[in-house]
Amino acid sequence: MDRGVDTDPPTDPIGRDVPVVRPAADEGAATPEAPRARTNQSFTSMVGLGGDDAEKRTRLRRMKAVATGFLLGAAMVWIVFLLWERNGGPGFTGYVRAAAEAGMVGALADWFAVTALFRHPLGIKIPHTALIPRKKDQLGQALSGFVGDNFLAPAVVGEKLRAARISARVGSWLCVRGNAERVTAELATVVRGAVTVLRDDEIQEVVDQAVTRRVVAQPWGPPLGRLLAGVLADGSHRRLVDLVCDRAYDWVRNNHETVMALVSRQAPSWSPRFVDGLIGDRLYAEALSFAWAVKSDADHPMRKAIDRFLISFAADLQDDPDTGERVEAIKRQLLEHPDVQALISRAWTTGKAMLLDAAEDPSSQLRLRVTDGVARFGERLDNDPELRDKIDGWIVDAAGYVVGRYSREITTLISDTVERWDGDEASRKIELQVGRDLQFIRINGTIVGSLAGLVIYTVGELLV
Repeated sequence: MDRGVDTDPPTDPIGRDVPVVRPAADEGAATPEAPRARTNQSFTSMVGLGGDDAEKRTRLRRMKAVATGFLLGAAMVWIVFLLWERNGGPGFTGYVRAAAEAGMVGALADWFAVTALFRHPLGIKIPHTALIPRKKDQLGQALSGFVGDNFLAPAVVGEKLRAARISARVGSWLCVRGNAERVTAELATVVRGAVTVLRDDEIQEVVDQAVTRRVVAQPWGPPLGRLLAGVLADGSHRRLVDLVCDRAYDWVRNNHETVMALVSRQAPSWSPRFVDGLIGDRLYAEALSFAWAVKSDADHPMRKAIDRFLISFAADLQDDPDTGERVEAIKRQLLEHPDVQALISRAWTTGKAMLLDAAEDPSSQLRLRVTDGVARFGERLDNDPELRDKIDGWIVDAAGYVVGRYSREITTLISDTVERWDGDEASRKIELQVGRDLQFIRINGTIVGSLAGLVIYTVGELLV
């Protein structure tokens, strides 16, 4: 960064540039200016300096010229009326000369004060001048402490957040359907970005470690036993028993030939066929009668035997080690089956595709339900004062925790950043931002000094 191009050189009291001698450097050679240039670029980006620097520089120079013009004007008036007074001019010339003289003093004093903030006046290293370049680290620490004490105090932040009524504003905003759709669209964008960035193999590894292995590690027997005991306690299993009984009766009724063939195959070879037929018909009739009795009688002994078996099985699942080990063996065999492994491997791919499709489609049920949920949440916030107070309390507590725990780190960012700035360059950049307004101090000093000189001279003449 070339200081001779983008910054203002020092000026003397009447606005003329004071030459600044800079050592020459070979092109491309490493000089102390190189790291400083990088620091200055960082500083420029931090304080927001941009393409309007030229306009600000022009306005600053114009304002400096105006302030210097007041000083020159006071000097011209002083010279003219001083000569007039010494050559027998009328009595009022002394008053004007005194006012002009005091105006020059005020202008020079305020020029010195304004200039001393940014550089040594006239290049002379007078004590307590060039305050910003010399004291920037102390200023950064002071600014850091000021921000921490007055802006990042938990009480101050909490008061501001409560006064902002964030939950009420959010609720009123979310009540509008278009705003709820906008929130849903932004959430969909975030989901798409997150899902796209994630690598399938890494997600599959997470699923394998976090889900599959945990499922394998947990014993299935006791949970299944408790679940079965709960189902038996409220009688929900009876519908399943009814279904099994119905299907068993239907099967027996529709499979007469199957029963006859079974009897024929099991009968001795010497048994006559008509005897086999009679026995088969008898067995079929007994089986059909038994199936009908189990189906139609809710208190049939067979049903009660099933209940007793299920109750005993539920207890064995929870307490019997042998039954639990058998369940674990079945679990391992099930999870190690190739089809189950393939299903687990495809779970993330399938879920990812479904999620992306739902996020892309504004008319998908997922997005419509999310939009409805956001809108309903906004209505609750808008109509429920207790909910608003609760959420505002959470926000205040969270902000208070953050500033109470991390305010030191936050404010240290200010002091550390200021310490990295180059002093001279920071001074010039700050002057570019606020120097125009500071020129009014010089103008006011000229005017106020003139009035004060006039009053002092008048009082002196009245007392003589």
